Amino acid sequence: MELRWIGVAFAFGLLARGAGQTAAIGYLVAGFVLEELGVVSDAALRDLADLGVTLLLFTIGLKLDLRTLARPHVGGLAVAHLGLSTLGAAALFGLLGVSGVGWLAGAGPAAVAELAFATAFSSTVVASRLLEDRRDLGAVYGRAAIGVLVVQDLAAVIFLAAREGKAPSPLALLLLLLPFTRPLLARILGATGHGVLLVLAGLTAALGFGALFAAVGLKAALGALLGGVLLSGSAKGKELARVMLPFRDFFLVGFFLSVGLSGLPNWTSVAVAATVLLVLPLKVGLFVALGLTAKLRARTAFLLAASLGQLSEFGLIVLAALAAGGAVPADWLTGFALAFAVSCVLSELLGRRTYGLWERWRAQLTPLARPDRLPEERAVDVRDASVLVFGLGRVGESAFAALESAGVGELAGFDNDPDVVALHQRAGRRTYLGSPTDPDLFERLHLDPASVRWVLLALSSGAEHLNALEQLRHAGFTGSIAVVARYENELPALRAAGAAVALPVYAEAGAGLASHVLDSQPAKSAA
Repeated sequence: MELRWIGVAFAFGLLARGAGQTAAIGYLVAGFVLEELGVVSDAALRDLADLGVTLLLFTIGLKLDLRTLARPHVGGLAVAHLGLSTLGAAALFGLLGVSGVGWLAGAGPAAVAELAFATAFSSTVVASRLLEDRRDLGAVYGRAAIGVLVVQDLAAVIFLAAREGKAPSPLALLLLLLPFTRPLLARILGATGHGVLLVLAGLTAALGFGALFAAVGLKAALGALLGGVLLSGSAKGKELARVMLPFRDFFLVGFFLSVGLSGLPNWTSVAVAATVLLVLPLKVGLFVALGLTAKLRARTAFLLAASLGQLSEFGLIVLAALAAGGAVPADWLTGFALAFAVSCVLSELLGRRTYGLWERWRAQLTPLARPDRLPEERAVDVRDASVLVFGLGRVGESAFAALESAGVGELAGFDNDPDVVALHQRAGRRTYLGSPTDPDLFERLHLDPASVRWVLLALSSGAEHLNALEQLRHAGFTGSIAVVARYENELPALRAAGAAVALPVYAEAGAGLASHVLDSQPAKSAA
């Protein structure tokens, strides 16, 4: 039976990817096919689905940055959008019910409100993929989109935990002591190395925190999320999040299959899907309006809305929990699954035309932007700079310091980490918040091509360097560009993309170390 699940899921996931869509759509279709073949969801598949959801929440917790979520254009925007989108969708569904739409006519206010709430979420999987494909994860709107998705996911977990309605045990108060265990957890995680033991540590933490919360009457999913939060600040937190992603995605296949196995589409579920899709223009419009209110530029607000304009797998999780408890009919879950699949296809198709659509709407939206902007959205004037350094990590910082000591002229540095920028600013260096992979930066960057002789790129990956080279050329920069690469095999592509100098960082570090050793050796006397 497990072979049948895996084989059918693989086949339809591969077909979906071949069609340029997220594999999750293929897994949903695979569930419908298995239902037609007479396969029945059993305890093994349900356990697989539950583990996928648990790992999804755990990895979200690992990426949770409370400082980012506290910013108005992220946390405030996400909360406002959830509330307004839910109210708008509930009003639409209620109006259609009063108008006699069959499947809504007999629905109670609570069921309508819960369905509306499920439509307010955006897909973490689809939005992240769109941002990665456009190489815009470092853009202002990309970072804001990821923050909004985390807030939405957190809201879904709280909703599911609260809806269970069980009073927690008095022992739940002891969970308040968990933050004090962070140093111990960080030390344990640090001792796991980089292999299978690290993966086992992640699985143990996700399931262990879930079991701990369940033991005191709280939702296990909430425990997994908060377990991830506790580990997120550790030195190994980012690495753990990265290595857990393939396991999370694998087990989530079980969830999508179980949704498909909940029932074949019928006319009622098709009507549900068609109605739910009417909410998408409302969602997109609200993201634009709220983004402008939060002091984002019109282009940033538009791109944010375009990246989040689909339904969510978390909405499916909410509907699945409601259907399992009898709060909504099973047809609603099947219909929502259909709407989710269609919204993902639309999002993928529109995602390829996002920049063209922005040019079409630029004239209408630009006048609506507020004159006061967020710090990372303000204009940057570097017309007097001779050298620009992008990436102020260890390599970039060393290069900046060396050029500063050599007196090559006016320097300006950029990094997408606010803490790094603030640290350099306190040291008296001219640094700004921004990334060369962010097209928005070059729209607000005022530079004199005749003045800037060199641009140094010291980013974290070859893909980022290639993207930055493309952005610089697209912005009209004609000066020389130097790139520090991690690996030798990246050098030909970087030079072909326009880098005048491309050096392997480890080889240069080794040569520098050898040079220091030789310089420190006493001169040998002549024989």
